[in-house]
Amino acid sequence: MYKTGTDEIHIDNLTIFAKHGVYKEEAVLGQKFTVSAVLYTDTRKSGLSDALENTINYGEVCHEITDFLTKNRFQLIEACAEQLAEFLLIKYENQLSAIDLEIHKPWAPIALPLDQVSVRIHRGWHTAFLALGSNIGDRRAMLDLAVDGIQAEKRNRLLKVSTFIETAPYGNVDQDPFLNGACMIRTLLTPDELLDLGASLEQKAKRVRKVHWGPRTLDVDILFYDQEIIATERLNIPHPDMPNRDFVLRPMAEIAPWWLHPITHKTMAQMLHELETRTGN
Repeated sequence: MYKTGTDEIHIDNLTIFAKHGVYKEEAVLGQKFTVSAVLYTDTRKSGLSDALENTINYGEVCHEITDFLTKNRFQLIEACAEQLAEFLLIKYENQLSAIDLEIHKPWAPIALPLDQVSVRIHRGWHTAFLALGSNIGDRRAMLDLAVDGIQAEKRNRLLKVSTFIETAPYGNVDQDPFLNGACMIRTLLTPDELLDLGASLEQKAKRVRKVHWGPRTLDVDILFYDQEIIATERLNIPHPDMPNRDFVLRPMAEIAPWWLHPITHKTMAQMLHELETRTGN
């Protein structure tokens, strides 16, 4: 079945002489590396038009890989692979949805006979939705701070921001009303890294955690991360109480009414309609 961004362009065993490694001799003398990559893109347009400008120029990509590895220095090929993948995904962000990258080190200095060692990683862009809320101080300024901070992270692309709406407090009702919203982003961050970003923004807003569901200067929560279902000590995505939270569903239904909940298999518009029907709002 045709699916956007899943076509593949392969680059196999691009040979580069560079100076990466833990040991001093590796930094001084250098050694051979080979790089293989799978570029996940959409070749439909270029396949129909037969025009180079409608695809990723793999010759240009090979030169970018070579320049990156020769102009930068890393002790670990793990770091080399990570930084190279991020560089390519950002440089070709409008064409490249994901990348498989393998860096081979044929002359690894381990004093034992072997062909080579290598690191292989898969990295790509993800769609995430974040909920924003504040009910202390200048609420609008706090939500703007969050949006600006999310956008300032170089591995994020802000796609949509909902209207900010005033809602009654949820759970602990003895507090001021909230200003709530949601945003849609494209990101290279993992869920844990997104959680850390939200926590840093809350800290910047001087949030104090004293009472569960209590007043807060800023609340940043991950609502969705692609269609993943995540349950760890740190993360619960999507939030199990989302079907009962109009302050989440209303902003989500505004910016992504078509987004499908991976557990209920209902759209945001459907879930909001069901909540309004149950509560009579």
